[in-house]
Amino acid sequence: MTGLEARHDGAPTTLSWLCHPTTLLALVLLVVNDHVLKPAFPGLLTGKLSDVAGLVLAPPLVAVLLTLLVPRLPARIAAVAGLVAVGAGFAVVKSSGYAAELASSAWTVLAGPSLVRADWTDLLTVPALGLAWWSWTRARERPVRQRAARLARMLVVLPPAVLAVAATSAIYYPYAVGATTLDGKPAISVGSGYSMSDWPTSPLDGEWAVSDSGAATWRAATEDEKQRLNNQDSPRRQACAPDDARRCYRVVSGHLRVEQSDDAGVTWRVAWEVPDGQREALARQSPNPGDIGRHFASRELTVYPLASGGHEVLVANGRDGFLRRPPDGGWQRDGFLFEEGGTAIHWEDPPSLDGSSPGNRQMDLLLAVLLAVTLGAAFTLVASALAIRRAVGGNSWGIVGSLPMLLAGLVLTALWQRSDDFLAGPFVLFAILPLGILPAVVLSVRAWYAGATARWFGWMLSGLALTVLLTGVPLIGWLYGNPPQTRWAVSLALLATVPGLLLAVRISGLVDRTLPRGRRNRPYYLPTPPYPPYPAQSHQQVPPP
Repeated sequence: MTGLEARHDGAPTTLSWLCHPTTLLALVLLVVNDHVLKPAFPGLLTGKLSDVAGLVLAPPLVAVLLTLLVPRLPARIAAVAGLVAVGAGFAVVKSSGYAAELASSAWTVLAGPSLVRADWTDLLTVPALGLAWWSWTRARERPVRQRAARLARMLVVLPPAVLAVAATSAIYYPYAVGATTLDGKPAISVGSGYSMSDWPTSPLDGEWAVSDSGAATWRAATEDEKQRLNNQDSPRRQACAPDDARRCYRVVSGHLRVEQSDDAGVTWRVAWEVPDGQREALARQSPNPGDIGRHFASRELTVYPLASGGHEVLVANGRDGFLRRPPDGGWQRDGFLFEEGGTAIHWEDPPSLDGSSPGNRQMDLLLAVLLAVTLGAAFTLVASALAIRRAVGGNSWGIVGSLPMLLAGLVLTALWQRSDDFLAGPFVLFAILPLGILPAVVLSVRAWYAGATARWFGWMLSGLALTVLLTGVPLIGWLYGNPPQTRWAVSLALLATVPGLLLAVRISGLVDRTLPRGRRNRPYYLPTPPYPPYPAQSHQQVPPP
């Protein structure tokens, strides 16, 4: 790099800012606070610590990304742009509920389920930008000029900084764990969870609430009531009506289903259910659905009398909330209790059972696109490997290229389980896209140099488009509810790759094997013919004057 280019290149200085001790301390504080301190000590202090650390870390990160995208951007302009962008964006989001909602949606698409709240008290942390500016004034005096040092800092510091800023604290979702009665009054246990290891397993893992008005209003259980409720037998999967001993109800494990008996349990019939296919479409609209058969399933029920006569049934349905049967005989999904202003408690409406759409399944839409693109890349890899084998022999290129593709497939399979949607963004950026697409690109370039003709390239690109299109058809139908179950949609998508694989075998014959190795796709010239030697000339010695 010449001296003039070095003065205009802002990356050395912004990388020095990102790796300044103050910025690194903010990175460590942000990670530890969001993933250790906040879950252990939720409150005002840990909430504001995240804001302070983020305001110190985000401006240098934005400046580095700007100088990488615009290599000749001066460092000072990048630094000012980073500070202004972070400060203005933070102020708008924290002072506007609408802006916070938009930020939550954008962050959910980029980094998994996220919740950004508008809180004007967070604006008290804006002076932390002054600390970021102070670290900039110190870092700009020591730019990182050596290429090896810049590359090392980018690889070591930049990815954790991106993940730390993009990541948010875990969002815990409500979970209907138990339903019972206490002195003839209905009582429910509501827990919460985030990932596959955090979901509650019994009513003891939740908080009890009791109703003194037949499920019309609710209050937190007293300590004595909690003790008595925790001592009851669990799970409570079957109960009979207090006003009619022959009328009984029971839940069916592993399904959103309640059965009813009118002859004291001799015979049973389905009284209410969400069919398994519809239940899967319903569950995948929620973040982190995980094991749908476990989390979206009826767990417990209770039957209690009403002062006006008759009885009601209350069912705990896991992540789908609570189900209630009023005396009129209809069933209604009530969702979860929602506390407003610390006093008023009411039922929050659950997701609708109407037909699903890609707009309600953003994470599934992303996974469907990734699967179709990955299968298209797999076709490209197979076609290129067969072309290389025909041209130069051997399977080494195909084997080496298939290993990262296999790893990308395993990561994508894990993401399809939807146990932790927070991991989707980082894995897409740093695993699936590089490991799934880069080998296919490298092998296609190698096939070109090995002797693949332009006609082969045309057919290969056509096969790529055909594979993505054919695999996308069942996945699009799955997003709209047909087929309703994931395993059928994925199986049909895999089956749709067969035409592409057959085409890959067919077009391997378009490789030109007549040219010598190392000269394929280059003009081939005949060797230079030998020319006769020049005739020998006699040299006469000239006498001196």
